[in-house]
Amino acid sequence: MTRSDDGQGDSDMLRQDAWNWVLRLTSGDATQADLKDLKTWCARSSLHAEAFAQASGRWRSFGPALENAVRQQSPGRGAVAFAPRTLAGQAMGRRAFLGGALAASAAGAAFVAVRPPLGLWPSVTELAADYRTAAGEQRRIALADSGSVEMNTRTSLNLVADPAGTDRIELIVGEAAVSTRAKAVAVMAGNGRATADAASFSVRCDGSNVSVTCLEGVVEVTRHGRATTLRQNQQIAYAADKIGPLVSVEAAVVTGWRDGELYFRDEPLSHVIEEVNRYRSGRIFLMNESLGQRRFTARFKLDRLETVVAQLEAAFGARVTKLPGAVIVIS
Repeated sequence: MTRSDDGQGDSDMLRQDAWNWVLRLTSGDATQADLKDLKTWCARSSLHAEAFAQASGRWRSFGPALENAVRQQSPGRGAVAFAPRTLAGQAMGRRAFLGGALAASAAGAAFVAVRPPLGLWPSVTELAADYRTAAGEQRRIALADSGSVEMNTRTSLNLVADPAGTDRIELIVGEAAVSTRAKAVAVMAGNGRATADAASFSVRCDGSNVSVTCLEGVVEVTRHGRATTLRQNQQIAYAADKIGPLVSVEAAVVTGWRDGELYFRDEPLSHVIEEVNRYRSGRIFLMNESLGQRRFTARFKLDRLETVVAQLEAAFGARVTKLPGAVIVIS
């Protein structure tokens, strides 16, 4: 982080240095001195600030997926201090990992376009989806016979023709609320399927983790040939190798996004920030693991998410550093 640059320097060097700053910021080893140095670096010229903004934009496109994937591989570690692992189980620096990915050959590039390493960017399946929403975007799709699908932020899905007359939806990633009154609708997500013909329900798919919530009526969730019936305000979650119990939930909390609100009730702060990052343009990084374990209850308006940071400062005395590219560091 000490390389000397000026505003007339080579653009490739600026981009490389900006990317190195992003990697440093997200490595788990960043200090307050690093943040101060970064501010100084960005202030050198508009080119420096723009380079960092572009690099941080690239990171927020795949950073959440990388964090989630590595956290699953290393469940005992915090949300910040992590590193990908090789097949031999040895730690591999993220700088080296991403450098290798970005330096892929033409043949390798074709492979990672289909199967992005650790989900670093949207897969071809997501990009080719019938419908997609970006960060903070919501969309409503009309189905036959007065049915509808409401897509939440960062959602990709396909509508599949079914000769039997059932509207079939393939939820690739994200969250969707489905309403149907006169025609059966089936939503495939992960390795399960939710079906209803006179009900409202929501399905959320984060990788292999799926949750189905019945908002009204009756919904049947089928997985590996085994069916579970959900009634109003009941939810079930499943993953690749397991299924959870049927639990009672408050529908207004689960689908508050449909009314432009996010609800959190006694949730870990790390989860709150993870959820907020799904909706905002930019990314909030939590650098304090103990702070992330604190519990938090709040309600936020989706069109006023910047109040989240102010509340964290007031409630927990968190230190907030704002950087170019809509990046916010909380420590």
